[in-house]
Amino acid sequence: MTLKTQQIALAAVFISLSAIGGMVKIPLGIASIALDSMPALVAALFLAAPLAGFVAAAGHVLSALFSGMPLGPFHLLIALEMFAVVWLFATLHRNGKTWLKWAAFIVGNGVVAAVPFYFLLSPAFFYASVPGLLLAASVNAAIAGLAIPFVTQAARRFV
Repeated sequence: MTLKTQQIALAAVFISLSAIGGMVKIPLGIASIALDSMPALVAALFLAAPLAGFVAAAGHVLSALFSGMPLGPFHLLIALEMFAVVWLFATLHRNGKTWLKWAAFIVGNGVVAAVPFYFLLSPAFFYASVPGLLLAASVNAAIAGLAIPFVTQAARRFV
């Protein structure tokens, strides 16, 4: 599969937006809410699932870099999880699963992605981080859900 220049440029724009969203941090216990995954959710409308997942992974890595990589190399695992969750979101979107895609993103990003840390770090870390992760996923999904109609309408003007 070859990527068109337009797709690469669009992915770069969404990665840039993810980087900006990653700078918006709201501290919340162990976790913090950052708006780094919201642009990846919007990117799922325009990009293939793997490329939208890459936007999410890159956005997470940039967000983690801005905060000093508090979990060290575990951020690479989180980036892979973000790739998978947004890839699933984009796939569900392409298949017309409008409501399921939102639930899959929130549960995948807020609970399932934290499961490895139950074993890698501690059960306490898992239980302490899940409420913040669920809130962060919900905020990112809500903002993306609000933005999508406007972005879609704007995109129609250029196509």
